[in-house]
Amino acid sequence: MGRFFTPFVLFLITLNTLLAQKGNISALKIKDIMQGDDFVGHRPSSPFWSTDGKTLYFDWNPESAMSDSLYAYSVNSKNIKKVGFLQANALPSSRLTYNQSKTKAVYAKNGDVFLLDLDTHQSTPITKTQERESNPHFTDDGKSIAFVKDGELYTWNVASGLIEQKTHFVKSKNDEPQRDSKDEWLYQDQLMIFSVLQERKAKRDAGEQISKKLETLQPLELETGGKRVISLQIDPSGSYITYILMDRPDSKGTIVPHFVTESGYTEDQNTRSKVGDEPTQYEMFVYDVENRKNYPVVLDNLEGLDYVPEYTKDYPDKTYENEDRIGYINAPNWNTDGSKAVLDIQANDYKDRWLVLLDPKTGKVEQLDRQHDEAWIGGPGIGRYRGGDLGWMPDGNKIWFMSEKTGYSHLYTMDINNKKTKALTSGEFEIYDAFLSKDKNRWYFTSNKTHPGDRQFYSMALKGGKWEKLTDMVGRNDIVLSPNEKKMAILYSYSNKPTELFIKDNPVETGGNPKAEQITKSNSDAFNAYDWKDPEIITFKASDGAKVHARLYQPEASVKNKAAVIFVHGAGYLQNAHNWWSSYFREYMFHNLLVDNGYTVLDIDYRGSAGYGRDWRTGIYRHMGGKDLSDQVDGAKMLVDDYGIDTDKIGIYGGSYGGFITLMGMFNAPDTFSAGGAIRSVGDWAAYNHGYTARILNTPATDSLAYKRSSPIYFADGLQGDLLILHGMVDDNVHFQDMVRLSQRLIELGKEDWEMAVYPVERHGFVEPSSWTDEYTRIFKLFQKSLLGKE
Repeated sequence: MGRFFTPFVLFLITLNTLLAQKGNISALKIKDIMQGDDFVGHRPSSPFWSTDGKTLYFDWNPESAMSDSLYAYSVNSKNIKKVGFLQANALPSSRLTYNQSKTKAVYAKNGDVFLLDLDTHQSTPITKTQERESNPHFTDDGKSIAFVKDGELYTWNVASGLIEQKTHFVKSKNDEPQRDSKDEWLYQDQLMIFSVLQERKAKRDAGEQISKKLETLQPLELETGGKRVISLQIDPSGSYITYILMDRPDSKGTIVPHFVTESGYTEDQNTRSKVGDEPTQYEMFVYDVENRKNYPVVLDNLEGLDYVPEYTKDYPDKTYENEDRIGYINAPNWNTDGSKAVLDIQANDYKDRWLVLLDPKTGKVEQLDRQHDEAWIGGPGIGRYRGGDLGWMPDGNKIWFMSEKTGYSHLYTMDINNKKTKALTSGEFEIYDAFLSKDKNRWYFTSNKTHPGDRQFYSMALKGGKWEKLTDMVGRNDIVLSPNEKKMAILYSYSNKPTELFIKDNPVETGGNPKAEQITKSNSDAFNAYDWKDPEIITFKASDGAKVHARLYQPEASVKNKAAVIFVHGAGYLQNAHNWWSSYFREYMFHNLLVDNGYTVLDIDYRGSAGYGRDWRTGIYRHMGGKDLSDQVDGAKMLVDDYGIDTDKIGIYGGSYGGFITLMGMFNAPDTFSAGGAIRSVGDWAAYNHGYTARILNTPATDSLAYKRSSPIYFADGLQGDLLILHGMVDDNVHFQDMVRLSQRLIELGKEDWEMAVYPVERHGFVEPSSWTDEYTRIFKLFQKSLLGKE
């Protein structure tokens, strides 16, 4: 029976596979490529060096286990071995905070704090508790280590081992209630009449005086008023403790019900609120430890606090109110002796960034730089939800920071005494992840100077000037330098070559032109069995004259069907027309399958995408679905004019922001797109979160025009082609409610040529291969039927 059963089962499996892949002539199968890393091969990630530079650690999973494990590569023996759990747990954290002389470092791991001697490479535990300690940093000129536990700041003296509590936060101080005039008269009269009361009061007063003297030996009570304490730290000298009180107004969240649960009952998840929240308030304070004084950081002298945004001119009858524009305040960046600090402050309407110099003795600030954008502040190294990259130059008289002053994110220095600014880099390209060498004699950074879709690693003299290119493999090169900076660990990938880990000598230290050595091979046999396409990076001219970058996949002439699919990447501020392995790697593989089936595929870095400077980044301000959509329409026209695509055979699809553009394309450009697959899409921006949406569209209450011209739900009547909506029911980012509302709108409008597929156990980023397979099988069928007339 066994001999008969096995081929019969194989026949059924083959039949089911053929049915699922009906019409697919590619060697690739949707079910296979939607297995993700299990099909491609699990990639190395998160490399970090041992403190002696002899070993490179990284996360990897070459065995396709349930999760990644830590692996170690020996620089000397060139062997790779898996690191055991206990050994991995004993290693220092990859995030170290150094003392001034770089002889010691501190780090937090598993809720405890450790001191690392960089000469012996030995770690000493400072705490070993059930509570969690965090944010360790050096203070008292390196003689003590500060850390936070249970919301209070403590110090540990390196020499004596003494742990001392330095702060004592209280909701409110318990001051004695004041007597009114009647009760005060009675009180004094009682003391005058009864001598025993006089004697008791004298004893009590004497005891209170002793208690007050003892209180001076304890931390000063710091009143919070019930607000949350964040960014708690002490300066390098140990003289000043700074903290921020955060007051976040209560905002109504959205309930996301889970229908498929272990309990068998529907379970509700309370998720984020919607855009338009009252702004969170931030107040910064300085606690003078020695003088036991606590005072606020005064920010009322910042330029532009009374700024009224330009968009309000569209609402002449509406009064604009924003009494306190101060938004997030980053923790101080101290100079070496703790006498000065730089603060990075954002406006709560996202249109200003201030760099200010803090005098901790007074709490007063001096403005150094104001970065203003009538759209919103952003760009590499400038900060999005928190602060940007900045620091002190070695001379202690200058700071360095990033700015989009020229329209591209570049590196600047400023003399804090005369406020003279110097641009260290310039040009129509971006700078990423700049940092100083350990000897502080030069810069290291990544840039897309060679091409918007190419990331290389560079070095430059401290004062600027000529760059030295340290990597040469076209694609993306993410670098982690060894402790002595003589070697580079490189996570490298190319368009059709997934990420692998390489090691290369640093030419700055060794000279010459050393070659990078690949140390991991992660591709599966199944992945290597296919000849993956290298998409062409092209540019085309948009209708407004802008030059748009895109990835183009072309089929062989023998199978070309004159149909095209345009893919729209998500996240808004993200890039996908580049020369490295895409984070959309399933979609990349799906595009290979489409091309094998005769489709031409175009993947556009539309307006709002990263890598092209400020004007491109803010090209969607107040109108999402404007230029970002017209770029897709212009790309479709280019395909028709230059690549022989039929005008009635163009489809569009994408997820998240890409799903939003798909909806806008199907509703507002029905003559261009015959079919669309909208995945986890935003249907109404008024239903999305505050931090992302308010930057681009302001708020619904203040800028309703921006929301009405940007939200697909207002344009659903324009649907003419075939629309497929796909959404996870437990999506806690773009809520499923958004698509339920849109479906009701389509029903009320009497639209028929649309369908919705729902995924009961999926959030915003799908994880189950079965869900991915179902999703892309439906998308493939949509294009086959709607563009080619194939059932």
